[in-house]
Amino acid sequence: MNKAELINAIAAESGLSKADAKKALDATVKAVSETLVAGDKVSLVGFGTFSVSERAARQGINPATKQTITIGAKKVAKFKPGAELNASIN
Repeated sequence: MNKAELINAIAAESGLSKADAKKALDATVKAVSETLVAGDKVSLVGFGTFSVSERAARQGINPATKQTITIGAKKVAKFKPGAELNASIN
């Protein structure tokens, strides 16, 4: 499912127009993004939790030259599905 298909599904399920569904989706994505950038987590009970994790610097190998390189530390977004979501998938 891509963004346009998700907007159509939101509009159909909620009775909103496609334009309003797009605004709602964009606002939700923006709110989640801003919260993660601030270092907090977003918990949606039954759906899951979005959080930020830090990866430490590590050694890697450049496949073209076979030389050892250092891969820098960075922050990554993570999603942990909730129990209800897992149950509905299985």
